[in-house]
Parts: sequence; structure tokens; C-alpha cells
Amino acid sequence: MFRHKILIVDDDRLLQNSLRNILTENYEVTIAGSGEEAAGIMARSRVDLVLLDIRLPGMDGMETLETLRGISRETVVIMMTAYEDIKSVVTSMKRGAFDYLVKPLDIDELEVIIEKALETLRLRKELEELRGQYLREFDFDNIIGESAGIRNALMLAAKIAQSPDTTVLIEGETGTGKEVIAKAIHYRSARFGMPLVEINCGAISRDLVESELFGYDAGTFTGALHAGKKGKFEIAEGGTLLLDEVGELLPSSQVKLLRFLEEKAFYPVGGAEKKQVDVRVIAATNKSLEEAMQAGTFRSDLYYRLNVARIWLPPLRERREDIVPLALHFMDCFNKKFGKNFEGISSEAREKFLQYHWPGNVRELRNILERIVLTEKGPSLERGHLSLAGFPLEKASKPYNLNISLPLSGGLEELNRELICKALVEAGGNRSRAAKLLGISRPTLVYRIEKYGIKTDRS
Repeated sequence: MFRHKILIVDDDRLLQNSLRNILTENYEVTIAGSGEEAAGIMARSRVDLVLLDIRLPGMDGMETLETLRGISRETVVIMMTAYEDIKSVVTSMKRGAFDYLVKPLDIDELEVIIEKALETLRLRKELEELRGQYLREFDFDNIIGESAGIRNALMLAAKIAQSPDTTVLIEGETGTGKEVIAKAIHYRSARFGMPLVEINCGAISRDLVESELFGYDAGTFTGALHAGKKGKFEIAEGGTLLLDEVGELLPSSQVKLLRFLEEKAFYPVGGAEKKQVDVRVIAATNKSLEEAMQAGTFRSDLYYRLNVARIWLPPLRERREDIVPLALHFMDCFNKKFGKNFEGISSEAREKFLQYHWPGNVRELRNILERIVLTEKGPSLERGHLSLAGFPLEKASKPYNLNISLPLSGGLEELNRELICKALVEAGGNRSRAAKLLGISRPTLVYRIEKYGIKTDRS
């Protein structure tokens, strides 16, 4: 049976013996008569909790606290003191002591504080274990992707995670992994351990978005809860709020969101008292907010306020080198989940995967693998499995308008540049139409226009 180890640091032999007799029944107890002796014991063995007297011969309690904290920051320290040393104890708590006891010690109070301290220690260890689990699960190196586009997105996300409060805008088609990137940023930031709250702005009634985001006071409207309701911003205090499909917000909600981003404060619906919260906002969208801004449906000031750090996730059809590694990863996950033994993908099935346009992106690929592993038998994923899983073998959509003729001279970069130029000409300079002709997203087209230095009339 596990027994917590308690170290008593005090030069009063009577108190040493009394505490040993009281605590030995439930804990493993060690005695030290000085700070120097305590430091030696801590250096040699694990100690969960220290009862430390403020007045010691040689190195006093304050110096001993600093020394012990240097040896182990996980160990919980409770100071013991006489009334006249209270100011010193307050200082020691600012330096990392958990709590204090006043001599002569009250036995009931002693037991309660020790139990409370050890419970805090247990929770800290659980949190560290959970943090380690999440760090492994959401390690950027563990996110599957070898293409330049996804690696660039992951490197940027890793840098953003180092900032505690930078607002983030994640753009990409449905199913490209925006939620995965948002979670990785949160769990690898200093906000780990605090809430990650998600809300899909397009999945709830537009009339209710504001009350969901900002909450409401009691009696604000018919059907409201008598005690009022906390909004997502308040629930996410200290953590991160993920606003998925942020482009679906009504203008009135956009105004309130902008005000919050500027002030870190908000008024609940129907409320007169401003509430201040510490929340990082990550916004995600599968639509072009630039186009919405130009169309007048999304506020430009909110767009620029959200677009502090922007991450673009390319669609799966634009990173075909990631398709097979992702498929093998999902195969392994579902093998474990369903107790199957698929080991690989046949060359014919790989070819079909690579030819397909993947309109549902990574989510669609994941669903296909789940269906196959669940319903079929291995050891290899074959072409026949694809048709049984509803995969469109003969209807892979084509990403490019093949009516645009291309020169065959020059390298690949020049061919790409010429293709974009011809698409822009055919689209009359309209970037959105040109992107549709090419079968790519508008942000990708804009990136390539800038990359190749193509001069256009912006539209």
C-alpha cells in the first residue's frame, strides 16, 4: 500500500516525537533537526510533504524553504510558526509554501491541512499526467503531414502556441483539420489545464448566438432561466474559446465580438454589469472572410482584429503526398478500435486514393477507412473494399478546367504560373472565379499569385 512520506523539520525534540506519534499510523515519517539535514534527506529520497519550522538553528526556515524548493518543486511545504512570526510566514507562502500552522499546534487542524495539501499534490500529479497525455496526443510532430503546406501550418501553430493570448484565425475547407490545430495550440500553450470551449456559430439559431456567447441575466426574455446563464466566454475563463464558422455571425454579434477582443470584457444579454475575462480566441472558418468582407457581410475591423495570426490549412487534394500516410494512420487507429488486422494498402487502392479529389478532405478519408476496417477483412485494403465502402471509383472529380491550353516548354514553376495567368484572364481578373476554374481555394490562389509575382487588378 502506498504511504505518503512526510518530513518534519524542527529542532524541538518534544514536538518531533509528538508529531511522529500522531502521523506514523497513516504516513511514513522522517525527522530532521535542521535545514541542512532536511536538504540532505530531500536530495537522497522522495518526500511528499514537509512540515517546516520557521525558526531553526543555522539555516532558518525561509532559507530552508528556498533550498527545498530548489531540490523539488513538487513537494508540498507547510510552515510551522509562533504568532510573532506570522509576517515571515506570509512571505514564505508568496515564495511557494502551501499553508502554515501556528504553535501550539491544533491536532485536528494539522490533520485537515495535511489531507488538503496531499490532495492538492495528487491533483497536481494527475494534471501533469494529463498534460503529458495531451502533449503526446497533440504534439505537432504527431500530426500526419509531409507536404510543404501542412508543415508550414504546423510550424506557425507551434510558434503561436508559445504566446498566451494571441488571437488566431484558422482558414480551410471543411474537414481539413482546423479543430485539431486549435486543440494543439491550446494544449501546448500556458493555458493548458484551463477550459477549451468550442461553439459552432453556424450550428445554432442566429437569434441565440449572443446569449450563447455572452450569457444573459435572469428574466431577460421569455423562457430564460430564472438564475440567468453563463455564456461561453465566461465558461472559458483562463482558457481558450474556439469560434468555429465565425463567418456565420450576424452583424450585431460581430460588433459585440469586436468589442470583446478590444476590451476583454462584455455585457451579458440584458445585463448592465460589465464582466472581465481572460480568454484567448481562436476563430475558424471554411469560407473566405476576405470575400465576405468585400460583400459587406463581415466587418472589416473584426476581420483585421481576428487576423492577428493566420493559419491556412490546404485541402487534401493539394497535398496528395499526405493521403497514403493519413490512410495508414487511420487504418492503425481503427485496427486497435475494432480488433482488426489490416496491414497495408494495395497499389490499386493507393492509385484510386491519389486520383480522387477528396471534397470532404481528411474527415472524408477518415470515414472511408473507418467503414472499411469495421466491415471488411484484411490483411490488405484492396480496390474491392473501396466500392463496398461506397468510394466513387469511377467518378473522381477533376481539379482543373482542362479547356485551358498550356505551353509545354519551361519548368513546373513556369507551367503553374502560366496556368494561373490563363485562369485569371478567362475569369476577367476575378480571383474567386479563377480559383474555381483551377479547382483550388481563393486563399491558395492569392498565395500563388504573390509567390510567382503575378501582377493583377485585385478583385
